[in-house]
Amino acid sequence: MEGRKGFTISARLVAAAIAAIIVLSALATSFFSVDQTENAVVLRLGRYARTVGPGLQTKLPFGIERSCNVETAVVQTLTFGYRATDPSGTSLSGAYFNPDESMMLTGDLNIVSVEWIVQYRIGDPRKYLFSIRDKETTIRDISQSVMNQLVGDLPILAIMTSERTNIEHEAQAAMQEIFDRYDSGIEIVAVKLQNIMPPEGEVQDAFEDVNKAIQDMNTFINEGKQYYNQEIPAARGEAEKMIAEAQGYAAERINRAEGDTARFSSMLEEYRKDSETTAKRLYIETMEDILSSDGTATLIDRSLDGYLPVQMIGGAE
Repeated sequence: MEGRKGFTISARLVAAAIAAIIVLSALATSFFSVDQTENAVVLRLGRYARTVGPGLQTKLPFGIERSCNVETAVVQTLTFGYRATDPSGTSLSGAYFNPDESMMLTGDLNIVSVEWIVQYRIGDPRKYLFSIRDKETTIRDISQSVMNQLVGDLPILAIMTSERTNIEHEAQAAMQEIFDRYDSGIEIVAVKLQNIMPPEGEVQDAFEDVNKAIQDMNTFINEGKQYYNQEIPAARGEAEKMIAEAQGYAAERINRAEGDTARFSSMLEEYRKDSETTAKRLYIETMEDILSSDGTATLIDRSLDGYLPVQMIGGAE
């Protein structure tokens, strides 16, 4: 009896231990954490089940459901034509160059070395995990194909100068269109040209001279625009001032002429009413103006053949 009782107790302990292990294993495989920069794709028996966000999440235990964390809030960078060695991962200083990626044929049949970076983020973790097998290789192949096509449509001088910004924008749009067509879940954030150089030797020296001449031309243009912006407003202000003064002078002359006309019309009307009286009044007023003015007045008798002038100086005879 005692042996059977001891066996029963041992069996219960073993069962309890097994149950505890099962419970602990279930708990250990039922929770997982997702970082703030990540989303997690949950697979149930290898098939997609759901996508969950940051925080502590649950899943079915014992491997029935598995989670794959994907960085969705981090902008990732790939370099083309070189491999950077600095902490930022993009600097050309001290980098290892890859001519197989950078050498391209331009639209005017010149060889040019183009080095650039592609910045992207994962917008849809499910598509990113299941639509593309070799993700980095796919991104590199698409980027190189697009860049080769754009460079191959343009002359080398335009690529090195005026079309740099357009190439970046068009490359970003073209890459995004291809990734969307592949249902990749990748969002292209930016495409940036780092360095564009012609082959070394006389060609490179010639293009450096051209670039220097273009820079000098742009400097002269900017200086001319600056001088224009300084002088033109001043000239316009002076012109407006002169126009305003002329308009004021014209208004003054017009008003004076209109006043003189009104005065003459009034005098004419009075003259018509009593011509003799008006003529005498005008004569008297005119003489008053002459005699009261500062200066010298000479009175002459017209009936005399010879005469001695009598001058009125300072109001005395």
